This record gives sequence, C-alpha cells and structure tokens, in this order.
Amino acid sequence: MRNLIKLLIAGLAALIVPVGSAHAHLIGTRFGDFYAGAFHPLTDLNDVVLWIALGLLAGSLGAPRSRWLVVLFPFGLAAGFALAIADGTNFSGDVANATLIAGLGLALAAGLRLPAPLLGLVGFALAVMRGIANAAAVEPATNLVLFGAGLACAGYATITLTMAIVIAFRRAEAGATSAWRGIALRALGGWIAAIGLMMVGFTLAGPGAS
Repeated sequence: MRNLIKLLIAGLAALIVPVGSAHAHLIGTRFGDFYAGAFHPLTDLNDVVLWIALGLLAGSLGAPRSRWLVVLFPFGLAAGFALAIADGTNFSGDVANATLIAGLGLALAAGLRLPAPLLGLVGFALAVMRGIANAAAVEPATNLVLFGAGLACAGYATITLTMAIVIAFRRAEAGATSAWRGIALRALGGWIAAIGLMMVGFTLAGPGAS
C-alpha cells in the first residue's frame, strides 16, 4: 500500500513541473489537425490534471452514476470549442481552473457521493470551459472540424479510461484486507487538492499578479 501511494504521489508531483507554451500548430503540421486537437490538451496542466481528477472522482462513484459522463464530457468539449469559434468566447481563468482541481480533489478525498445528475452537470460544465480554452490554439489554416473532433476524442478516451481503471481497481476490493484501495484513492484525492492549491498560489504569485 505504501509503495503504491508513493508511486501515485510521485506521478502527481511530476505534473506540477511548469509546462512550456503550447504549439499545437507544430503537431498539426506533422500529423494533421485531428491529432493537433487530440494532443493539445496534453500541453496544458489545467487539462491534464482537471480531466484526470474528474475521471478519478467519477470512477470512485461507480459505473451506474458515472456512465453518462462518457457522453457528456466529449460533447461538452465539442460544444465549448464550437461556442468559442462561433462568437469568439474566451476563457483563460487559470485561478478558476486550479480552484476546480482543488475542489475535485477534496471531493474525492472526502468520499462525497455525488448524484448522477450533479456529476453529469459538473462534468459537462468543466468540459465546456476547457473546450473554450483549447479553441485558443486554433490558427487561420486549422481545419476546425478535425481539430474539434480530435479534442472531443481525447476527452472521451481520457475520461473513459480513467474511470474504467478506477472502477476495476475498486471492484477488486473485498473485505477488510482490501480496504486500502479506498484509502489510496482518498489519499490521491488529497494530493490532487494540494496540487490545485499550489497552482492557485503559483498563478497569483505570477508576473501578472497584483
């Protein structure tokens, strides 16, 4: 148990290393606009941690409560992307994103049993926000349909796989001897919350902070 928690902590700690500026057009030049949309979220810590945190929380609630997120999350990404392209809606709230990461981590650590409608609403709202944010990477020559499809597919794959791993992890839990699995997930939630709080601090202490 201790070794697993240490590995999880080390992996999350590695995520707080500052990520350089995104250059999605370089991916598009090499592999096409679909892969540019699919890989662009990997260049932003707000997407990487937020998507995984949401998947962990949803998976911890079980398949019956979280299955709708498999559809709602990629649809929300596509909707947010389309909204940003259609009317120029912009979203660059780094503090808000970091706060949401901390909130998801705290919910996981506390073992909150969110009802399915609330989980779906939260997941859809987060996806719309991140879809808008990812639209900022679009360039004049970008194929919007391919980029948006790649973004939605990346969201679908991330959420589905993360939820599936957590559900399989919890399904193996049987009796007191395996109760450590739930404890490990809660500990992971605590570290996600800590990462979110650190991201808030780094953002507020940045060059543009007052």
